[in-house]
Formats: sequence, C-alpha cells, structure tokens
Amino acid sequence: MRKLAAGLVGVVMAAGALPAGVATAGTAGTTAPPPFCQLALGSTTSGGDLILRVLSGTVPPSAGASTWGGKDLLPDDQLTVAGGLGLQVNADQSGVSRRQYVVLGSTLNLLTYDVKGFGGEVDPASVKRTPVGGGWGDARYLENSRFNVGTKLVRNSAYAVIGDNIMRWSVDGTSFTRKATYPGFSAVKTMTLISQTSTYDTFLANTRAGALYTIRIPVSGKAVVKVVRRSTWQGFEALVASKCGTGTLLLGVDKETGAPYLYTVGHANGEATVIKGLGKVPRTFGEVAYSRYYDDTQDYDQLSGE
Repeated sequence: MRKLAAGLVGVVMAAGALPAGVATAGTAGTTAPPPFCQLALGSTTSGGDLILRVLSGTVPPSAGASTWGGKDLLPDDQLTVAGGLGLQVNADQSGVSRRQYVVLGSTLNLLTYDVKGFGGEVDPASVKRTPVGGGWGDARYLENSRFNVGTKLVRNSAYAVIGDNIMRWSVDGTSFTRKATYPGFSAVKTMTLISQTSTYDTFLANTRAGALYTIRIPVSGKAVVKVVRRSTWQGFEALVASKCGTGTLLLGVDKETGAPYLYTVGHANGEATVIKGLGKVPRTFGEVAYSRYYDDTQDYDQLSGE
C-alpha cells in the first residue's frame, strides 16, 4: 500500500456537524456532505519555511501538531502566492518528492525538492527553484490542476487570477502554453479548486462584497458561474479545499486576524448547496500562503466537489 508523507493525507469518517463560523452556514439543499473529513495543509511563512498541519472536520474543528515541512525553501519576504503542494512517492518507496508553483516578487517559479523518508527532512541539495516567467506580481490566486486516470496523467492545467481575468494554461513542467483568458472577475477576492474532471475544473470563489460562487472552467468554451451564497463570505483572504466524499472540506483564513474556520460543503448545486460551519480551528495562522497538500500521481486524491 502506498504511504503518504507523515499521514498527512486521508479521509476519516466520524459523526457530528453544527453550524458555526464567520460566514453564514446555510443548510438549504437535499444532499448533505459527509460529516467528518480531514484536510492536509501546507502553510508557507514569510521566511520561506513550510509548516504542515492536519485539520479535522469535527465539531468544533481540531488540528494536529504543526510540523516543519522544510526550512528556507524560498528566499525571505519574496513569496506572494502559492499553488497546491503535490507529492510523488519515489519508485523505491524511500521517500517523496514535492512540487509547487510559487510567485516570488513578480516571477512565477516551479519549486521542487526531495524528502528523505515519509515526513522526514528535506534534502537541501535537491531544492530547486526554476523560473517560469515574469509579470506575475499582481496575481492574487494560483493553482495547478493535474487530472489523472489511475496513475496516468491526462491533463495538466495552471490557473491564475490577475486583475479582471481568470487565466488558464496547458502545462508541461516550466512550459505554459495555449493561454485562455476569462474576463469579468475583478470582484473575486480569492478562490480554491473543488472539482477536477477530464473536461473541466471547478473553483469556489468569494468576492469582496461577500458572495460565494462556483466557477467552472471548461477545456473549451465559456466559464460557467453559479451563485452559492449572496453574502457574508468577504472575510477570507485564503480558501483551501480538500475532498470530502462527493463534497468538500473547506478552510477559510482571515489573514487580518489569523483566524481559520472549517466548513463542509455538499456537492455544489448553486444556492441549493449544503454548507455547514464547523467552527474556528483552535490555532492562529500567520503564514503568507496556504495550500492543499495532496498526492498528485493518483486519481483517488482528485477533487469531486461539483
């Protein structure tokens, strides 16, 4: 059986869910999300250090001990935004490699490095930051969606929110091609990937005015936008999602106060989507960027929230 680093990725079912949190926890709809799941979170500090945490969707939410995922992976005070943190288990099962797209200043970089064992120390000699391109200084969201069938990579897409636009590229390592631009998203504050298929990716986005939307970006065609909630979601500067059955375990971070809140979100269906607030995570977060930590070589760890 394949392991995941330090047991950070997994779905565990248990009981209980009560509405709480800074955003309205509506319960409209007929399909409820599973009551308990876990989110593996990678948090990157201003000093370029990675902190790993496991958050559990209990009521109230709980958080495992914070562990170092690597120190000095990035230069001090340069990180502005980071994508998902993907791991790949080495062929000999001796450890894992990690990959993550990050914006340093105004330059997009691919960060890669090796970890000794599962949850062990980073090999400093393996840390590599490969520039992809400039002009990313105003990006307020970044993500990489690698869609697999079994262990076969079928589609690799990158996304960014810059100014009025959501942009998508086809990705091969540090080669970004076939750029597509979707205008009209200046109100988006941030978003998070919640669903992956061979033909589209779907994001959950909040706006500065407080609305919550799903945004489906197809391989071809126009973006499909649906209202999920019309108010109260403006307080989060960061959203992170992980799989929870056919729905989503959602983390919202208020960077101004450091307060993190957890929600379960049922399979997305516009305003009929079930959302249950689980409460405040018993931690204060003070990092620059927050990312889903996942196995990007297997289809079992892909998102199916819409």
